[in-house]
Amino acid sequence: MVFKLLEDEIVFPDPALADPDGLLAIGGDLHMERLLLAYENGIFPWFSEDDPICWFSPHERCVIFPENLKVSKSMKKVFKDGVFRISMNEAFKEVIMHCASVERKDQNGTWITSEMQEAYINLHVNGYAHSVEVWQGEKLVGGLYGILINRVFCGESMFSLVSNASKSALIWLCEQSRLLMIDCQMPNDHLMSLGAEMIDRETYLKLLKRKA
Repeated sequence: MVFKLLEDEIVFPDPALADPDGLLAIGGDLHMERLLLAYENGIFPWFSEDDPICWFSPHERCVIFPENLKVSKSMKKVFKDGVFRISMNEAFKEVIMHCASVERKDQNGTWITSEMQEAYINLHVNGYAHSVEVWQGEKLVGGLYGILINRVFCGESMFSLVSNASKSALIWLCEQSRLLMIDCQMPNDHLMSLGAEMIDRETYLKLLKRKA
């Protein structure tokens, strides 16, 4: 059953009521309070330009546990050779703009609308959204961004302009922080090759609410 959200009431239905494809609700807005409440309950927005805001809570979640991260020999060499400089929160706006504009295989357009960009930049300004940047010299060549809830990094999107850039950002995030889990939302071959796995919603929510 898909619920209709009201703009003047910041609430969400029980995530367990989501449709088989994970769609839980439509409507509402992207104000910071609503977005934070959504992520705290394992819900995220995903929609296209001119569509109503759609809120999802998949029955299974693709996640990476840092201790289970798989780093190939070739990627270890990339880090050893210092191919990239990697930073955090140096260029959040640029990262989200790249994520919105980069062309992706089998995907027309972007779900990172201008409204979404403004909402997540606001989350970043207020200390909730974070980015990882990958540089070659002075050029930004890759990165990712997401929301930090307790010790879970809820990844939203990543981009890569050169080989191994986005993969380096994800590996760096796993190795440089005390994260319990990285939420990748939906699986793909790229993520699974790094050791991502599927967990059910109940397990995900228990880990999401763990603070220590």
